[in-house]
Amino acid sequence: MSPATLDTRGLLLHLAAPLQSWGETGQFNERDTAPFPTRSGVIGLLAAALGRKRGDDIGDLARLSLTVRTDRPGTILRDLHTVGGGLPAARTVTTAEGKKRTGATATLLSHRYYLADAAFTAVVTIADPADPEDLDRWAEALRNPHWPPYLGRRSCPPEGPLLLGLVDDPLHHLVHLPIARRARAGTRTVDVLFHSDQPLDRLGDHPQPGDRPRAGEDDGSTPAGEVTDDPLTFHPRRRAYRARPRYQRTLTLPADRCRGLAAGYLTALGDYLDRHTTHPGRPSHPTRPESVPA
Repeated sequence: MSPATLDTRGLLLHLAAPLQSWGETGQFNERDTAPFPTRSGVIGLLAAALGRKRGDDIGDLARLSLTVRTDRPGTILRDLHTVGGGLPAARTVTTAEGKKRTGATATLLSHRYYLADAAFTAVVTIADPADPEDLDRWAEALRNPHWPPYLGRRSCPPEGPLLLGLVDDPLHHLVHLPIARRARAGTRTVDVLFHSDQPLDRLGDHPQPGDRPRAGEDDGSTPAGEVTDDPLTFHPRRRAYRARPRYQRTLTLPADRCRGLAAGYLTALGDYLDRHTTHPGRPSHPTRPESVPA
C-alpha cells in the first residue's frame, strides 16, 4: 500500500448490487460481512477480471490503495445456509480427516451475512506502481473480464456500470461524483462516510460550496481501527491475510449531490463524467438511462 495523492491517476468503481458480502473475520459456520468493500474483496475482483488463478502471484495488486465512499450502507441480511442434507453418504461434505459424513452430521448449517441494497463508490490508486501500465491493464480487464466479477461472493454479481473510468485526480472525483441515494425532503446537507487504507486528511482539499468535515469528526489522519483484509495469497491451502490500519472520515456534502436511484442517478452520473473526465479509456456513455432494463 502506498499513499494516494490528489494528482494520482486512479480507477473509479461503482460497487452496487442487490446483495454484496465482504468477509472480514468470519469462518466455519459464521460468515460475516464488513460494512464496506474490503481490500481483499476488491483485489480478488481485479484478480478474477485479469484471469488470475487462486495460487497466482498478487504482488502487483497488493500495491494498490483503496478508498471507498458509502453511498448507501444497505441493511444486514442473514441467510441460513444448508449443505449436504439428503445426499447419499458418498456425496456428503468431506471432513478434515478425509472421511464422509453420515447420519445426523451430514447436514451442515451456517449463517451467511450480506449487505442488501448497498452502494459504494471506490477509488483504486497506485502511488508508486512497479509498472506504469498497471492501471490501464486493470481498467481493460474490468471492461472485458476473464472471469465474471462479483462483490465478495460469487452469488453477488454487480449491477452496472462497474468501471466508471480511469481518471486524474480520483479522490477529488470521489467527493464530487453524484451520490446513489435519496436525500430526505427539506434537508440541505448529507453526511457521507469514507473508508480507506490510507490517511484521509487531504480528502476534500478542493471543496465546493457546502462541503465541510462533520462537526466534531476526526480529520481522518489517524487510524480509526484495524482490519485484517490485506491478502498475502489467495492460494486455497495457504490463504493468508495481514492486518492494516483502517481510516475513516465523514464529510458533510450538499444534499443536491444525492441523485436518487436508477435512471435519475445514472443520468446524473453520465453527465458528470462527460463534463469532468476526459481520459480516453472511459466509455463515452456508460450510464445512459436507455441502457437500463425496464
